[in-house]
Amino acid sequence: MSLASLDLPAPRDGLLRRLSDMLVRRARLLTLLLLLPPLLWLGLVYLGSLFVFLGQSVFSIDEFSGTIVREPTTATLLELFRPANLDILLRTIGISAAVTVLCAIIAFPIAYYAARYAGPRVKAAFYLAVMMPLWSSYLVKVYGWKLLLAKEGAIGWFAGKLGLAGALEAWLALPLVGGPSLSVSYTGMVLTFTYLWLPFMILPVQAALERVPPHLIEAAGDLGAAPGLVFRTVILPLAMPGVVAGAIFTFSLTLGDYIVPQIIGTSALVLGQAVYTLQGTAGNIPLAAAFSLVPILVMAVFLTLAKRTGAFDAL
Repeated sequence: MSLASLDLPAPRDGLLRRLSDMLVRRARLLTLLLLLPPLLWLGLVYLGSLFVFLGQSVFSIDEFSGTIVREPTTATLLELFRPANLDILLRTIGISAAVTVLCAIIAFPIAYYAARYAGPRVKAAFYLAVMMPLWSSYLVKVYGWKLLLAKEGAIGWFAGKLGLAGALEAWLALPLVGGPSLSVSYTGMVLTFTYLWLPFMILPVQAALERVPPHLIEAAGDLGAAPGLVFRTVILPLAMPGVVAGAIFTFSLTLGDYIVPQIIGTSALVLGQAVYTLQGTAGNIPLAAAFSLVPILVMAVFLTLAKRTGAFDAL
């Protein structure tokens, strides 16, 4: 049976048909209609509520009645420069920087092995091992680390078996990094953050190392460069965009987190805890909004510097 002998009905020239033809002819209009719902959600619900909250930072709170005085003022923003509040900001940035550096140190050799030496099967197992911790609950991992870091936990037990209990006690006695135990110290906080965010550093670094041309490494070796010199002058500069891309994740995630410091850490507040406490228990929404401006400004500077390194190409 030929196609000519088939008695097919003619397509109906209805409203939907004409609308479909118009959208096919106008690709830009179709793209706009597809993007409009998520853009409205992002613009109105997410960014709208964020700007409304941040706008509270130009108001102040009446110390007597505890109500918000809706008159523009810079007094709330200037409160950030009080010693106690400045302490919170510097502490948070310091912890975020320490986590980022530790993640980079641990992630680089792992990513280098996966990029340069791992075969297809090993690389598949590598991706599975890196991604698997992300599949489990955030809170389960944090409480698991709290048990590991406790004085009677596995880390303390291993330190005792290896004869390092004295060294651990000496470390905990240090003023900035120590505490009653690892589970109540900045050291424990940094270790927990490092475990949580390490996959976000490994994957961009591994992607950047995959892009390093092998012939450049071979050429540097043929010209007599020692392995250390090859690493410093060839591998590290070309992999640095991946490191910076990973640092965007680890630094920003640590900067705004308040759950880990709440469960593992000292009584000293970090930025996320300050915002949580001020907008909740204290009811000082203007100051909470002022604190919330800080990570936005810090990350804006961070991203501007990261863009110059080509880090966005490694994401």
